[in-house]
Amino acid sequence: MITENKHQIKVWDGFVRFFHWALVGSIALLYFSGEEGWMSVHFVAGFSVLTLVLTRLIWGVIGSDTAKLSRLFHGPKAVWQSITTPSESIGHNPAGSYMVLLFLALILAQATSGLMTTDDILTEGPLVAVVDSSWVELASRLHRLIFDGLLIAIALHISAIVIYRLLGKHLVKAMVSGTMQTSTQTVPQIKSGWIAFIIWLVLQVAIFSTWGLESFKSLFN
Repeated sequence: MITENKHQIKVWDGFVRFFHWALVGSIALLYFSGEEGWMSVHFVAGFSVLTLVLTRLIWGVIGSDTAKLSRLFHGPKAVWQSITTPSESIGHNPAGSYMVLLFLALILAQATSGLMTTDDILTEGPLVAVVDSSWVELASRLHRLIFDGLLIAIALHISAIVIYRLLGKHLVKAMVSGTMQTSTQTVPQIKSGWIAFIIWLVLQVAIFSTWGLESFKSLFN
């Protein structure tokens, strides 16, 4: 009997892990604040999500191997094989990669549409005053529809995590610790997440100073 010698390697840098869990919390906050009408909280959470996604896109170009956007694109055959015959992957497998792309697209579209959304009563996004009314109407409709699509994507994502857990793959554990046990000799290049954190903080300051100061201040009033 051949026994595979497994060893521990780092697969996720600190920022990718922070991005994942901060996004989980922010989306939950967006949902509940929207349902309860806490619009200042909703706007602050929305601006935070926008900065997270923009930083993730930048980090997807200059960051760690497993964070690279170029690693998320696979052919249909590879995606199908990853579903029907799961094998060990360093980072996201082909099917998981397309789920990441779907999340990034939906969340970016949700955040962007929110900038041009109004309830025609008390609250409106910061770009409502500078875009045509037809764009505002379209964005307001899309903002509600996209979130429904996002909830469906979240349900699929959780279902996949449960299935992989039953198959013995600890996806959540790896996203918490940043490490995994593997028999492969391929070790990804993991860069310091502090670079991404600095980019994120710069974007936070830029976006909140431009659009979000009023919403942020109202949290303390």
